[in-house]
Amino acid sequence: MDSLIVIATVTVVVLVVFDYTNGFHDASNIIATSIASRAMTPLQAVLIVGFFEFLGPLLGGTAVADTIGSFVDISELQAMPAMVIILCGVSAAVTWNIITWRFGIPSSSSHALVGGLVGAVLVSAGSEHIVWGVRELADGHLIGVFKVLLALLISPIIGFWGGFLIHRWVGWLLRSAPLQVNHTLRRMQFLTTAALAFAHGANDAQKSMGVITLVLLLGGFIPQFAVPFWVVLLCAVAITLGIMSGGWRIVRTVGFGIYKIRPLHAVNAQITAGVVIFSAALLGGPVSTTHVVSSSIMGIGASERPRSVRWRKAGDIVSTWIITIPGAALIAAAGYLLLNYGLNINTGGG
Repeated sequence: MDSLIVIATVTVVVLVVFDYTNGFHDASNIIATSIASRAMTPLQAVLIVGFFEFLGPLLGGTAVADTIGSFVDISELQAMPAMVIILCGVSAAVTWNIITWRFGIPSSSSHALVGGLVGAVLVSAGSEHIVWGVRELADGHLIGVFKVLLALLISPIIGFWGGFLIHRWVGWLLRSAPLQVNHTLRRMQFLTTAALAFAHGANDAQKSMGVITLVLLLGGFIPQFAVPFWVVLLCAVAITLGIMSGGWRIVRTVGFGIYKIRPLHAVNAQITAGVVIFSAALLGGPVSTTHVVSSSIMGIGASERPRSVRWRKAGDIVSTWIITIPGAALIAAAGYLLLNYGLNINTGGG
């Protein structure tokens, strides 16, 4: 029992670290447009985002946590190997976050977590322990990996066209506005940035909540899958600290590398991304803030001056999106095989 408590504790700690890296990785996506449009100083942006990021997990429900905690089914395995599988999957996601942050690449923490867990489960227990959700779709039930991937794939498309349409509409409304409207738009970003931070906290922190709750369930520490309040609070603190650490390398890519951001672009991008991310949180769909914010900026640029969009940089971002799930899965699989070779882990049921 002592060894089980140790591995459970280590796994929870790594999940908290993932939540932290998720925060500083995604901080750039939330604050980039405010800084690029000169609406806020970096300190103002971080303080506002940090406060509302903390409120998001506390008030945003647990629908996403329920989705994330149920797309792998390793309840039939022994508790110790099951937790090792989760540990390898989450460690791979943390590794991917750090690598992409180091090179200033705005990749998806959500994709990294999904890829890490799927890779670890596939190599250790087999595909039958992954809830793919394809068969259930025929019965009208949206669950498992299919639900996760659908949310991750559709959200940037909605973000792109949402940004495209809202920028056209708001641009038409302000077509005769004086130049001084930029001052109002910059002040509006204190509200829209706060809303985006709240939405991000409500969606992203739940991913770690879901996996921590799964660990507690597998270890027999809780009787059923229900997120304890202390887990909500722990994840809220971790992601907030990560946000306040900043992701300045990626700010340059998102805020300056896709399209030249002005106050109107920033407000429209924040509104679009905030609505998409919070709506997904209410529906239990884990989405990538990186995807949604970047795609909304692309949509806004495409609606105004398509030739001015740095499509090559956008292509680099999309390429990273594509390789994140398999990349994290490979890291998780390799990590598990190395650990299994050293410890001779038995994944048998019982």
